[in-house]
Amino acid sequence: MSAPRTRIKLCGLRSAEQAVLAAELGADLIGLVFAEESRRRVTVEEARRVVQALGPNCGSLRILDDGDVPAGGWFARSAAALDRTLIQRRPLVVGVFGDQPTSLINGVADAVPLDLVQLSGTGPWEQALEIHRPVIKALHVRPELAPDEVLYAAEVGTAAIVLLDTAVLGTIGGTGQLFDWSLATRVAPRLPFLLAGGLTPENVGGAVACVRPWGVDVSSGIESDGAKDPEKMRAFVAAVRAADAGGHATDER
Repeated sequence: MSAPRTRIKLCGLRSAEQAVLAAELGADLIGLVFAEESRRRVTVEEARRVVQALGPNCGSLRILDDGDVPAGGWFARSAAALDRTLIQRRPLVVGVFGDQPTSLINGVADAVPLDLVQLSGTGPWEQALEIHRPVIKALHVRPELAPDEVLYAAEVGTAAIVLLDTAVLGTIGGTGQLFDWSLATRVAPRLPFLLAGGLTPENVGGAVACVRPWGVDVSSGIESDGAKDPEKMRAFVAAVRAADAGGHATDER
């Protein structure tokens, strides 16, 4: 049996051209940032142009179809359902929000339209129940956090997917800072998640081989001088696929 395909989310894109390239490269998820404090923030009109460029099937996902999904825990089933959707069509468009009102998030999701919503702020997991799209919920990893604390924090029945990112005071992500992958490695067998925080074309292959996450998420790692770099986007995707194919040291768990 072949190894699972690592899902790739290229985040912080700001133009139709960048999104089309991401799709051509085989990205599974495209992140558009709506968080007010982000320098990568896009407007609804800019986001609409991205969705239009990706084609008519983009932006119409409402709920994850859980039919014929393998039995298992909440997050395993959600990840499997999303995998089935990605087989049918990709990339899916994710709107990234901070601590913003639910009414605003749902309004933007409908207006663009978005496939999924990512909650990267400090709000409660229960907010995901009020969002009209499947939710990726960010969990910010502090140095002292233990694997059991991560598993306990991920509230079953709320978000569909967990994103592990580096905790940096005053930010919601996109800082380019790593956290200790040994924690993620211990969590991965029990919780599917997107791995974020300081990933680059140079280190993502090692991260995939070591951690074996459900997916990886990158923003600053594919930028040059604050702008998305097409060559770095290509190199990042290629490094993930090489690791999937065994191009890096295998996980010895």
